[in-house]
Amino acid sequence: MKWVLRAGLALVAALVVLFLIFRTPDTDAEAMRAKYGGAPSQFVEIGDGAVVHLRDTGPRDGLPIVLLHGSNSDLHTWDEWATGLEDTYRVIRFDQVGHGLTGPDPQADYGRANYTADIGEVADALGLEAFVIGGNSMGGKHALAYASAHPERVLGLVLVDASGGPMLREAIEQEGEKGQDDDGGGNIGFAIAQMPGINRIVEQVTPRSLIESSLEQSVSVKSVVTEELIDRYWELLRYPGNRRATLQRFSGEYDPLSKEEIAGIAAPTLIIWGAEDRLIPLAAGRWLDRVMPQSTFVVYEEVGHLPQKEVPERSLADVREWLANRQFTTQAAK
Repeated sequence: MKWVLRAGLALVAALVVLFLIFRTPDTDAEAMRAKYGGAPSQFVEIGDGAVVHLRDTGPRDGLPIVLLHGSNSDLHTWDEWATGLEDTYRVIRFDQVGHGLTGPDPQADYGRANYTADIGEVADALGLEAFVIGGNSMGGKHALAYASAHPERVLGLVLVDASGGPMLREAIEQEGEKGQDDDGGGNIGFAIAQMPGINRIVEQVTPRSLIESSLEQSVSVKSVVTEELIDRYWELLRYPGNRRATLQRFSGEYDPLSKEEIAGIAAPTLIIWGAEDRLIPLAAGRWLDRVMPQSTFVVYEEVGHLPQKEVPERSLADVREWLANRQFTTQAAK
């Protein structure tokens, strides 16, 4: 019995040592703000007590465009688009709760309704009456939800490999495509975050290599997965409270909009999709295009889940052309 006890204690000690060796602690909030929150960043308090990290660039009288990042991303995913739009348009992008420098929601509320409310509160804080709203992946879901709930404020939608539709297993199977119903389950990082027990370890042990693998599985243009990009995702995921927020988000049920809600969105919509998206496959984009009454559908071959990063010039040109062909400025002035 003594040998069993000693062996057990030795195993526990070894596990503790391994945990201490491989543990990746939270990053320092002040250091992260200095690195990723410099000018033109702002930190704006909204109604629920959250302090939102945002960037608001371009002419104040320009057409406002609000851009929402995807799951476990941040506002910097739109850097290329912001640079290419802010000569003409007012571009607003912000870290949603549980992400980036905004950090966890004060009430730990990661439901669709709270994310939708945050969009309106940010818009109110910036004095926006009506605007174009765009989103990638999870951000697309929140853009759809806001457009459905507040059609009077949404002039147009830009959906980039967006989640948010009802479960599409049947459509995906019919078209012979593989993927997930939501924005994340299709790669190793998101899959681990949804494993009971194992996900609690990830809250303390999050190797950089895991983030690198997750990003590489999300894109087809592998050159976009730079050391700088990996570092940003890894460091901001470890911003105090964000890992816990990620686990809380993934522990909830997927809450899609209904077909009727999406079909009821009358705003003109540009739908952009990477043909090789393994997280939210092309079938989901085709479904949105069929259901939405005023949609334009653009598909990029040999592109994955992040067209705004994988083909920034091409996707930006398509967005600018779509914007230029509509009378948004006139509508916004009314």
